[in-house]
Amino acid sequence: MNLESFRLPSGKALRQLLSYALIGIIINSIGYSAYLLLTHLWGAPKLTMTLLYFIGAAIGFLSNRRFTFRHDGHIGAAGVRYVAVQLSGYLLNLALLLLIVDWLGLAHQIAQAIAIVVVAAFLFVVLRIFVFAPHLCRNGVTDPRRHA
Repeated sequence: MNLESFRLPSGKALRQLLSYALIGIIINSIGYSAYLLLTHLWGAPKLTMTLLYFIGAAIGFLSNRRFTFRHDGHIGAAGVRYVAVQLSGYLLNLALLLLIVDWLGLAHQIAQAIAIVVVAAFLFVVLRIFVFAPHLCRNGVTDPRRHA
């Protein structure tokens, strides 16, 4: 490893991280509240998580594409990459629920709270370098007016 590996985030990366965090806090606060309510009324934590995960992912695609990453590339291509990434995030979330609830015996409420943070960090990195990467924007460059 070299010292370049330990650089602080650029202004653009920091702005993206803060925007992603704000959008994520809003979406996940609503989603987690709905999760707690639905599991209280209905039970079935894994099924509830599945339903809410994909609703949150759809909202996240639109908001993060526009506000966090300001992506102006082909929406269909980004959408296909996003679905693939979200499926891996979903499987990570499900694996964490299985591990923490079924194997370790902790409450599903705690497990889902942990999973939200772990999956969010994973998704930010992959969305930034694979789904909404600047080199995947129109004509290979991003519109500088959209990154001010």
